[in-house]
Amino acid sequence: MLREASEQRIRLITIMAFVSIPLSGFVTDIYLPSFPSMARELSVSEKDIQITLTSYLLSYGISQLFVGGILDSIGRYRPKLVALFLLIISSILITMTNSILLICLLRILQGAAVSVLVVATRAIFVDIYDSERVKHYLSYFTIVWSCGPILAPFLGGYLEKLFNWHANFYFLAFYAGFLFLFEWFFSEESLPQKKKLDLSENISLYKMMLKNKIFMLGIFILGLSYSIVMLFNITGPFIIENTFHFTPVVIGYCTLILGFSWMIGGFIGKRRLSLDFGPRILQPILLQLILIAGLITTSFFAEDLFIMIPFAFFIHICSGILFTSFFTTSMLYFPKNAGTAGGLMGGLVYVITSVTSFIISVTGTVTEQKGLAWRYLMIAIILLGIILIMHQAVKKEKAEN
Repeated sequence: MLREASEQRIRLITIMAFVSIPLSGFVTDIYLPSFPSMARELSVSEKDIQITLTSYLLSYGISQLFVGGILDSIGRYRPKLVALFLLIISSILITMTNSILLICLLRILQGAAVSVLVVATRAIFVDIYDSERVKHYLSYFTIVWSCGPILAPFLGGYLEKLFNWHANFYFLAFYAGFLFLFEWFFSEESLPQKKKLDLSENISLYKMMLKNKIFMLGIFILGLSYSIVMLFNITGPFIIENTFHFTPVVIGYCTLILGFSWMIGGFIGKRRLSLDFGPRILQPILLQLILIAGLITTSFFAEDLFIMIPFAFFIHICSGILFTSFFTTSMLYFPKNAGTAGGLMGGLVYVITSVTSFIISVTGTVTEQKGLAWRYLMIAIILLGIILIMHQAVKKEKAEN
């Protein structure tokens, strides 16, 4: 049992858990600079390539709704091994096909596999540490996770330039293979006491969690905050390459810069966790709306990469602040059912993100900076509305207590 392992071994497991966290970001983002070239090589539309990402996000989200309860019942160790193995195989298979349908199906499989990895990794910290240490480590989750969006497209841009889009998926197979070997030789089960899988009990747990208004509003805020970042991920490569006429390497550098903005937002959000709801949450969303209004206004006079990226940088910082604030507090709502709560939260966040991404994909091709800016605004307005509702709910809860 991992809880009974030596302090040195637990430290090693903790370090490797953090090493594995960016994998989900890599699976999502490494092939973003290859979107235009994939569309050309596979002879499909931009929308079809965007659907490969939406398929992954939807599978990743839906799977987490069920994975939590399963992992609380059968443990974390063996499911992680199976998930890593499936990720290795599916990544290699993607490089061997030119069928966009098969790629979407394999991306669905990858979404399910990564959901197991993410939920199990989050739950391991709850399994082996006390509540204070858990809170400390969870506050770093979004910061460490942001290494994926930072490094993945940057690396993907160079892999695209030096080789082709297939190299991105070979890298994913290598990353997953490294983690598989570590888990096989050094890790073990962390769950101190397995719970019998009881469908009716899980349904009751979900009902109880879904009825918690503040918990659910927090999930919607998480989903919409991440949707703002994902909006650029699915539209930015086409704007940069097809409209501004830059290379995939430039796309990689742009997403690298915006990945840093998410990390910066995470650090700022962590430092602001002790603030009251108003300054902690309302200030970032209002600043974000001002920045989006500035991008829209500027777009009427000039559309340029060196205008779009600085505005997006600060817009994404605001999203990172909001995401980190709500991620930490939401994960601690149900500590006795960490796997189930983490699965429900993560699942719904990505379902929201995937639905938003799908809507963006089917509402027309975004070819201009202005189109990106207006879509930023629509998401941010909805986000503000939900935050105001939550603000009232938090005030009411405090008054009752």
